[in-house]
Amino acid sequence: MNPLGVSTWVWTSPLDDDALADLAGRVSDWGFDVLELPVENPGDWDPARAAKVLTDEGLTATVCLVMPPGRELVAAPPETIRATQDYLRHVIDVAQTVGSPVIGGPAYSSVGRTWRMTPQQRLDAYDELRTNLAPVVHHAIEAGIKVAVEPLNRYETSLLNTVDQTLTALDGLPAEGVGVLLDLYHLNIEERNVPDAIRRTGSRTAHVQVCGNDRGSPGLDHHDWPGVMAAFADIGYDGALCIESFTGDNDAIATAASIWRPLADTQDELATAGLTFLRGLTS
Repeated sequence: MNPLGVSTWVWTSPLDDDALADLAGRVSDWGFDVLELPVENPGDWDPARAAKVLTDEGLTATVCLVMPPGRELVAAPPETIRATQDYLRHVIDVAQTVGSPVIGGPAYSSVGRTWRMTPQQRLDAYDELRTNLAPVVHHAIEAGIKVAVEPLNRYETSLLNTVDQTLTALDGLPAEGVGVLLDLYHLNIEERNVPDAIRRTGSRTAHVQVCGNDRGSPGLDHHDWPGVMAAFADIGYDGALCIESFTGDNDAIATAASIWRPLADTQDELATAGLTFLRGLTS
């Protein structure tokens, strides 16, 4: 049975120590197994304190990297790339402290950055990504962490939209240190057949985020959930399924994630209804 988790982004951004402690207690009481922790900026929350809170509440963690404007691993000045590598190494260290097996997110380009590429320019960008991601992956392997690279939909990036593109971009990097993050919201937009895309990702699946097709609660949507779960079973994925959605109460995150209307009556209901649905699928 896959552990079930939820992102703190459902309620707040940026995360801080007080919000983390409050949410950990609540999601544990509801029956979640995992709390997903974004690292928007180093120092927003204390990893050592978080580790104790999670242990006290009987939770494990997954960690998300965040790529706002200015964090780039391709088509950027060398100093920007070095700073982004340093940030990603910091997120790996945070993950090690809180016991997360992965750091997940679009570890290649800032969200919202798009540009046109010829086929050769795209391959060249993938070569550059492999070169610039390699030292980060090496640091991850030393820490016992895996970098889960997330393809995003076409409105949020032009570099990696599909699992096939992502597998191509990662080809040659060590599988023990880097894999693919599958987010059903993005897969629903970009993949012609979501279960088939999951099967193509196979053993390189490093992390999974779930939500309804509208970014709302899992189960209140048109996803082929039986097909999706069958595909995860076929590839032997036994990692966490983490609900990722966003609050509209924070202007910055609402704009970045295009949250223009409520996705549930309350954010608590979004999480708990999704948990009940997923528990029914995985039990």
